[in-house]
Amino acid sequence: MAERRTAERSLVRGYVDAYPAEAARVVERIGAGEIARFLERQGDRRAAEVFARLTPAIAGDVLARLSADGATAVLRRLDPVRAAAAAAALSAEDRERVLGALEPALAAELTELMSYPAGSAGALMDTRLALTFRPDATARDVVTRLRAIRRRGLYEVFVVDADNRLLGSFPVQDTVAVAPGTTLGELVGEAPVAVPVTAGRDEVVALLTEKRLRAVPVVDFEGRLVGAIRYATLVAAAAKEASADVQTMVGVSKEEGALSSPWFAIRKRLPWLQINLLTAFAAASVVSIFEETIAAYTALAVLLPVVAGQSGNTGAQSLAVVMRGLALREVRVRQWLPVLVKEGTVGAVNGVAVAVSTCAGVYVWSGSLGLCAIIGMSMVLSMFIAGVAGAAVPLVLSSLRQDPAQSSSIILTTVTDIAGFFSFLGLATALSGLLGPPG
Repeated sequence: MAERRTAERSLVRGYVDAYPAEAARVVERIGAGEIARFLERQGDRRAAEVFARLTPAIAGDVLARLSADGATAVLRRLDPVRAAAAAAALSAEDRERVLGALEPALAAELTELMSYPAGSAGALMDTRLALTFRPDATARDVVTRLRAIRRRGLYEVFVVDADNRLLGSFPVQDTVAVAPGTTLGELVGEAPVAVPVTAGRDEVVALLTEKRLRAVPVVDFEGRLVGAIRYATLVAAAAKEASADVQTMVGVSKEEGALSSPWFAIRKRLPWLQINLLTAFAAASVVSIFEETIAAYTALAVLLPVVAGQSGNTGAQSLAVVMRGLALREVRVRQWLPVLVKEGTVGAVNGVAVAVSTCAGVYVWSGSLGLCAIIGMSMVLSMFIAGVAGAAVPLVLSSLRQDPAQSSSIILTTVTDIAGFFSFLGLATALSGLLGPPG
């Protein structure tokens, strides 16, 4: 009897060594608990080979049922991206248990891989993909799984290959409209519809709208299925994050709601209002330096808001673009130089175009070529500085490990006001001879 058991174990191990993908497809037909016990008996390498080929939904259930030693042994041998995808499918409690048993460096790497920037597909997706199947599964298998899990809100069936790369998806009701023995490979389209984990919310919305989907698959950089975004989740997240960003950019805490305690609101808002007051005084002090110039040429006071307003708008455009790039990981802080060069160039070129229009208007109003020349040069200079500042503010905050959205508009407004006031009034003082006699 002992020899027979030894022979059976050797035969199983030989089969798993030679055909790990086939072994995964076979064990997927049994319960997650049975799969976990099977993997515990296979040794670390074989267990990882089979586990890596399980569908995402089954892999998460199996990982939750493995012992701490078994889970850590499997995760150590997996590609970090796959390990993170499996860990992401766990409940918060199971995830903490599994990651806590790993080496700190590996646990930190997996945690980072599981975190995605706000507004990206990775941050919005649901990793609990209960209806994930191989192409040779049948419509009957889908119905059986639905009855077993008894979970509402499942609208899409996802089909993956042996390496968990997405082959396609289709509405779950399609499995009811065909013969029970129809394979899922016959139901998927020619090209899978999906978005990468780094895709922005706008891209996801466009795909959901264009294809009229209720859920869109999310894949990693190698095309492996890692999650799905439900339409309802997208709508709720968009509303919440949009309101939060608006609040933080003007110095209001994300935690504050319309019915929050007045004292909570005061405590969160007042420090930023005081900071804003200081920055306003800083901008006013620049104007006071040129008090004599303004008194001598009153037209400067009339045109001062024009320069400050254009530089402020330029800075706000640059700020929005760079903040989005940081949020979606399109750029990193270490790429500060090309970002600043790009935004500075855009600000300067736009400044030239705006300066031409401004000079035309000022000449019609004042008839002074000297005033046109001064405000034109000031416009180019201030918009160049504003473009660079709009990019620099979120990059500096990120380098200091601060939220780049936190009150960035307050800081930027100060910089653009000072740049606009100083460039316009400074040039007017230096080139006062072009303005003619005071009066």
